[in-house]
Amino acid sequence: MLMEEEAQQLRSRATELLLLDDWEEYIRLYTRFISLCLHHVSGDAGGDPKLQKILCGALSNRAEARLRLRDLPGAAGDCDRALDLDPSHLKTLICKGKILLGLDRYSSAADCFRRALAPLGGSDPALRGLIDRCQKLEAQSKTGAFDLSQWVLDGFKGDPPELAEYVGPVVIRRSVGCGGGRGLFATRNIESGTMLVVTKAVVIGRGILPEPGNPMSSEGARLVMWKDFVTRLLDAAGKCRRTLRLIYLLSTGEDEEDLPVPDIRLFVPEQGPSRDDELSGDQALDTDRILKILDVNCLADEAVSAKVLGKNGGGGYHGVGLWLLASFINHSCNPNARRLHVGNHLLVHASRDIKGGEEITFPYFDVLMPLRKRRETMAGTWGFCCRCRRCQFEEAAAYAGELREMEESMVPEMAARLEEAMAKRWVVKSKEKAFLRASFWEAYTATYATEREVRKWRGGFRRRWRRRRASRRRWAAMRGGVYGKVAKKQAAMRILLGAIS
Repeated sequence: MLMEEEAQQLRSRATELLLLDDWEEYIRLYTRFISLCLHHVSGDAGGDPKLQKILCGALSNRAEARLRLRDLPGAAGDCDRALDLDPSHLKTLICKGKILLGLDRYSSAADCFRRALAPLGGSDPALRGLIDRCQKLEAQSKTGAFDLSQWVLDGFKGDPPELAEYVGPVVIRRSVGCGGGRGLFATRNIESGTMLVVTKAVVIGRGILPEPGNPMSSEGARLVMWKDFVTRLLDAAGKCRRTLRLIYLLSTGEDEEDLPVPDIRLFVPEQGPSRDDELSGDQALDTDRILKILDVNCLADEAVSAKVLGKNGGGGYHGVGLWLLASFINHSCNPNARRLHVGNHLLVHASRDIKGGEEITFPYFDVLMPLRKRRETMAGTWGFCCRCRRCQFEEAAAYAGELREMEESMVPEMAARLEEAMAKRWVVKSKEKAFLRASFWEAYTATYATEREVRKWRGGFRRRWRRRRASRRRWAAMRGGVYGKVAKKQAAMRILLGAIS
């Protein structure tokens, strides 16, 4: 009887804290009550079913509060203890399903929701919706099929679609061209456009920086954003040992050749270690080490992504985040992959055909500039020198001196001058022409300012070639039921490319 009275008082106080959104005090309140319950359970009243029911409810409520604070491992532990007392406790099963969903364990989460739905006769629409959501995300995580077309056609309005964690045909290996560091490699031949990795940021910080002349300097605003970002990341790493261990797998920029090559399965939630294993270990939170890791591995979420997010991409937008698996992808000025930020997720897809065994690379910065400027950016911001095929070609070209002279006067006429030199005086292959055009992209965009002029430059023969190859059967299929879906995705792609151009 005494425990029931204390439980009633607890509920009254918990309701007050609930209305105030004071989840930390709410957790402390239930922690004291759970300790009291366990003291009684260990005594003569240990077999009292009412006491066990009260304890089960208290554990479930504390799990809900920890879930609110994103302490997923702590919440999962409370759910497991509650389910040991009552394996069919409805509230706990739902809470554990939400926790597993937050940990990207879609199949396990769906199982919890099904167990909760069974006593209800399978008629609860909310639980059915959660199960459908888990199944959709599980399908994405297995197939890599992500359809953003409707959201793009709607002009990026509202929240971005929910995306699953996905790891495609890639593996982590030792990279030959990175001083003995690690890199991400294709395990088979990959076609252009194939999704390679979809991963959610551990923590991401975004903001609009002040305009020049604002009393609060842009640099000061960046420091405030960075401090908040680091604080939230340390909090996330401190709550989840698995997250901390995965962060510790990343490079600090020192002794790259001595770092272990992790198994790619560690980054696949459904294939990774069990919850008990991921909570084991005694690694301490080393702030200095984490700061070094962030300095090397954080990626900027700049204005290009702001447009896709539906935000103002021009008004000083800046973002920074840590994406674990993407941190293993090295830079190249001649990349074979491209990254795009959608919400808090980073999507990496093949920008050209990739051979099995080839390293996956994407640019860390805008590489549409001459070699000298690229190397200044690398040395000043990233502290490395790219040795990709494009950089080596531009450095060793017999006409490198003439190229440097052209760099000094980047005017629109330079595009015509470069085209004339490549056609008449220099022996340049088609791929190398593309390298040089990319390096002088500023001049080309100034010359071919309109889409119509760019199409002329690219040559109308491509359109005629496509028309000849289009058979009657293909056109008939497009006129049929396939046409609507294809047209929808093509329209979405035009909008997307327009947003990020």
